Amino acid sequence: MKIDQGIFYSSIAQYYNQIFPLNEDQVQFVQTALGTLDGRTILDIGCSTGQLAIQLGSLGAQITGIDLNEDMIKLAQEENHFPGVNFSVGNMLEVESFSEEASQDAVLCFGNTLVHLDSIDEVAHFLKSVSKTLKPGGKLLLQILNYDYILDHQIEELPLIDTPKISFIRKYDLPTFEEEKIIFNTELVIKSSRESLFHASRLLPLKKKDLESLLEYYGFERMRYYVNFKKKPFGGNHLPLIVSAERATS
Repeated sequence: MKIDQGIFYSSIAQYYNQIFPLNEDQVQFVQTALGTLDGRTILDIGCSTGQLAIQLGSLGAQITGIDLNEDMIKLAQEENHFPGVNFSVGNMLEVESFSEEASQDAVLCFGNTLVHLDSIDEVAHFLKSVSKTLKPGGKLLLQILNYDYILDHQIEELPLIDTPKISFIRKYDLPTFEEEKIIFNTELVIKSSRESLFHASRLLPLKKKDLESLLEYYGFERMRYYVNFKKKPFGGNHLPLIVSAERATS
C-alpha cells in the first residue's frame, strides 16, 4: 500500500537516524568549506531529525534547520541542547521566511532534498532565494544523486540499507520519456514486528548541466562537483553528486 508522503515520513521518523545516521564526512565538509564554524550562520534545509545541525551547533555554528515534516522537527527539538540551534517546520520554497537577506554564511541542502521539488522552475525559485539569503561569498552546499548516471545506465535499485533493527529497500521506476519524473519506491521493514511501511514519491531527475546552468544564472561562482563528502572529483559511474558553490561577491 502506498501512503501519503507526510504520513510516511511521520511513520519512519523514529527510525530515521538508524536509516541515515550522522555522516561525519558531512560535518568535515561543511567545516572545511567555512574555515571555522564558530559564530557562522547556517541554514539547513531538509534537516530531518536535526543530527547534522546539532553537531554543527556543538562546534559553534548559529544554525536554523527547517523541514516539512512536523514529527521530524519535533524529534530534532527534543534532541537539541544548544541555544544557537533552532528548528522550524518550513517549506524550502519559502527560504526567505526563515532568513534575512544576505545573512547566511552557508545554506545546506543535503539528503537528495532538492529533487523533491516539482519542476525546474521550482529549483530556479529555490536557488534564487538562496542566493538572496547568502552573504556575498557565502556557500551553498548541496547533495543530490547523479541522475545522469542513473538514467544513462538505467539504475533501478539503490543499495540496501540494513541494520540489526531495520531494512530499507529503495527502487526506481524510471521514466519512459525525457520530461517524466522518476517514481521512487521505498519499503521500510521493522524487523522486531515484521511490519513493512511502503511509500512512493516522484523525484525530479535533475541533471548536472541543468543544475550548473541555474547556479550560474542566479549568481553563483566557483562551483565544485564531487563524488563524495571527502571531495573526490566528480566523474564516472557513481550515485552521489555533491556541489559546493559561492554567491558572487559583486
